[in-house]
Amino acid sequence: MKKTYEDAGVSLAAAGDVVERLRAAVDSTRTPGVQGSFGGFAGLYALDGNRLLAASTDGVGSKLVLSRRAGRLRDAGKDLAAHCIDDVLTTGAEPLFMLDYLAAHQLDLAQVAELVEGAAEVCREAGCALIGGETAELPGVYRREELDFAGTCIGIVDRERLIDGSRCGPGDVVLGLPSSGLHTNGFSLVRALVGDDDFDADLLLEPHRLYLDEVRELRARADVRALAHVTGGGILGNLTRVLPEGVVVELDWGSWKRPPVFDWLAEHGVEEEELRRVFNVGIGMCAVVPEDDAGAGTVIGRLT
Repeated sequence: MKKTYEDAGVSLAAAGDVVERLRAAVDSTRTPGVQGSFGGFAGLYALDGNRLLAASTDGVGSKLVLSRRAGRLRDAGKDLAAHCIDDVLTTGAEPLFMLDYLAAHQLDLAQVAELVEGAAEVCREAGCALIGGETAELPGVYRREELDFAGTCIGIVDRERLIDGSRCGPGDVVLGLPSSGLHTNGFSLVRALVGDDDFDADLLLEPHRLYLDEVRELRARADVRALAHVTGGGILGNLTRVLPEGVVVELDWGSWKRPPVFDWLAEHGVEEEELRRVFNVGIGMCAVVPEDDAGAGTVIGRLT
């Protein structure tokens, strides 16, 4: 029997509908400093004539449930920081600082410390200050033992260094940066597959990769015209968010090696179409570059 994300209780279509419903409310708050349109990986705000702030908010999601069961909340803290910083990187920005929000049925000091220490480890690696946050005890909202961890990252980019996808066009190629595994998406389906059974934490809970150094190195040797962080919605769902209207991508799905966890998902009844629609299937970040720069990385597709 095939297993889908929607069967596990998550509808990507409904999530898209929510974004569209919110668009008018968000646009109604627009001020002269706001740059770009709603729906990017990070929002942009002009700090002055030359510099833009980039901001993104995200959470670890239901991966936390398995992380807590496996005693790996420190890794979940790493997930949060890497996810938020990677979103900001898609604009070409350098991360400046983060804030976090932790909520639980009942706060457990050891668990709070593990999560924050994990996030701080990645922030130190990225040169990103963790400057504060909020903890909340909400027994009427969260089930016993469960918790949630979310954060916001702020970065800065010179206008001339901004990456916004506007220069992408037919003939450009897509480079793929490998993922470490599932990262932080699709875990409602993963949890449905695991149930109450024991599971391989090394296979399922490998922390989200931080792409800061790779993006810096890539920009030093190639003209990076767009960056897409592959989160919920898979490669195509995220790559199309950064492409101009009328430009489409053709991927060569066999051009890279997938981590073993995707074989595990297939063995548990997740079909190929669903794997591509929900998960990163081994590519955690995509970069669009001119064909002349194709040698700067692994080509996984091209624009038409």
